Amino acid sequence: MHTPASVHDGTAHEIQARRAQVLDAAYTANPERFHRRPTPPPLPAKAWINQPPAIIETEETLHTNQAA
Repeated sequence: MHTPASVHDGTAHEIQARRAQVLDAAYTANPERFHRRPTPPPLPAKAWINQPPAIIETEETLHTNQAA
């Protein structure tokens, strides 16, 4: 639940830490509202707005594919 921008520019770790603090405070204030101690979702390894294709076609690969 992080934006691609926060993952890209490196602020996701700071946001993650602040979310953990807020969730801990909520749990401490009202433990009866939770079945277990809440934790923020894990950080994504990658974040895309528009994920590039797995194979990037270049002039060379276009000519190779056409010849086959």
